[in-house]
Amino acid sequence: MGFSTDAIHVGQEPDPATGAIIVPIYQTSTFVQEELGKNKGFEYARTANPTRVALEKNLACLEGGRFGYAFASGMAATNALLTLFKAGDHVIAGHDLYGGTFRLFDRVLKNFGLGFSFVNTCALAEIEKAIHPNTRLIFIETPTNPIMQITDMEAVAKLAHQREILMAVDNTFASPYLQRPLGLGADFVVHSTTKYLNGHSDGVGGAVILNDAALAERLKFIQNAAGAILGPMDSWLVLRGVKTLALRMARHNENGMVMAKHLDGHPKVKHVNYPGLSSHPQHELARKQMRGFGGMISFETGSLENARTVLKSVRLCSLAESLGGVETLISHPATMTHASVPLEQRQRLGITDGLVRISVGIEDVEDLVADLDQALAKI
Repeated sequence: MGFSTDAIHVGQEPDPATGAIIVPIYQTSTFVQEELGKNKGFEYARTANPTRVALEKNLACLEGGRFGYAFASGMAATNALLTLFKAGDHVIAGHDLYGGTFRLFDRVLKNFGLGFSFVNTCALAEIEKAIHPNTRLIFIETPTNPIMQITDMEAVAKLAHQREILMAVDNTFASPYLQRPLGLGADFVVHSTTKYLNGHSDGVGGAVILNDAALAERLKFIQNAAGAILGPMDSWLVLRGVKTLALRMARHNENGMVMAKHLDGHPKVKHVNYPGLSSHPQHELARKQMRGFGGMISFETGSLENARTVLKSVRLCSLAESLGGVETLISHPATMTHASVPLEQRQRLGITDGLVRISVGIEDVEDLVADLDQALAKI
């Protein structure tokens, strides 16, 4: 089946009890058993809930995976994935990860004995140089947040598997509509379902999708044992959102390209980070492994004062954390999403005080252009 058909139908068969075409919200903590050892497939809602199971089946299919597990947030999903590893294991991670992921790795998981090396995953030689005998995982984002760098997933997967190392990709910025990392060799795909999968800024969640049955069984155990599961209402909201994912992503792609080209030629903008621009250093790679460039853009205004002027002057764009909703969100990475990253590291990566990030929504793009123009004019 095609992507849109799968998004609408997989895991979402009509309710057998009533014929309801939409999966019900099973707002229950427990399930009555017919007798000892006999139930209808559900015992306790932490272990499994029909609404969550429907979502997990759906997301696994969209990513081309066999198994999917939904969690209370994207960070809960990432934490569960890292819980597959033990004290003494080493992880190679991208040096320009989302600030919350860096914080989890550097300030939480290190305390439990995991070791981390943060490298530029766009450079295969840097990854190879960072491999230790105890390296067990390579964790990447592509595109990265907020510099929009692109990593060659197929090349990294090949290198990882030659050394018997697992590879995980945070696919939040792209969604499975734009790229499917499992098909390029990744072992795990991680999502903040809060973003494009939900698409309506009304729910928080996360997911991990994979193909290996043994790893899936371990992850399922961790999901149940630790209990950071996605509730039925949020599961239902993501199922609702996914139904229009293809339509929304097509509009995000279209609007994103228009906005990036406009900003790229704007006299008040120093530089634009968007993989759809031919000037982007990994533009050809993005064309190869993505089917569209998405709605995430960052651009340099030159100073904190300039960035502050833009952020307080926009009228249609909303100053807020998060991304991937139908509405356009604008943010300041240095003080918002990446505030937990040390100043020296931010500066080295290009996350300057003048950098602004936009999650381009699906509004009429001429209105978005006009809003940014009037804000930039105030610099």
